[in-house]
Amino acid sequence: MLNAFFTIIKHEMLITLRSAHAWLIPLLFFGMVVCLFPLTLGPDTDVLKKIAPGIVWVAAVLATLLSIENIFRADAEAGYLDLLLLSPQPLAFLMLAKIISHWLVYGLPLVMLSPLLGMVLQLTPAASLTLFYSLLIGTPVLSMMGAIGAALTVNIRQQSLLLPILILPLYIPVLIFGTNAVMAADNNLPVSGDLALMAALSLASMAFAPLFTSLALRTGANQ
Repeated sequence: MLNAFFTIIKHEMLITLRSAHAWLIPLLFFGMVVCLFPLTLGPDTDVLKKIAPGIVWVAAVLATLLSIENIFRADAEAGYLDLLLLSPQPLAFLMLAKIISHWLVYGLPLVMLSPLLGMVLQLTPAASLTLFYSLLIGTPVLSMMGAIGAALTVNIRQQSLLLPILILPLYIPVLIFGTNAVMAADNNLPVSGDLALMAALSLASMAFAPLFTSLALRTGANQ
């Protein structure tokens, strides 16, 4: 089982990394959206610092939406998804491997880019560090919840129009807690509460999202 788990992670990462546009476009989109706000707001640093946490988190959500539809679409078109459904290994366990590989390719680069964007948005060192931690804890939730929506719409044409409507409400809690944590750090307030809630959301999504994703895929396959 563990061999199948790590094989899927390696396979998914290699395929994605070979297609440079697949993982570069969300990353470039994330950076460009964040960098455009200082240009439009001008020299008013106070306003920029107040809205900077929301800017970064909204940009992270939008960048995830660009990539999440790719998690199952290519597999369904190539027939690889049918092999996963017929595998003797637990499907939820295999879905966890696919979701982790998606986060490593798409989510982790956003996290690594966040300290630089914190400097662009003129955040304090404490706020930039909290931004890094909040994205590190929160972006797995984006991949987990997004995988459920992608599984529900994998057999639907023009799923890119329906997918954001399905999963954006699921992103609201982590978006609120992540933004509040960075704002609290910028005001020298405790951030442990917001980060703990985000960690709880991440652990809960890791426990339930692979199961719901596998159920959604099996339901779609039986239709």
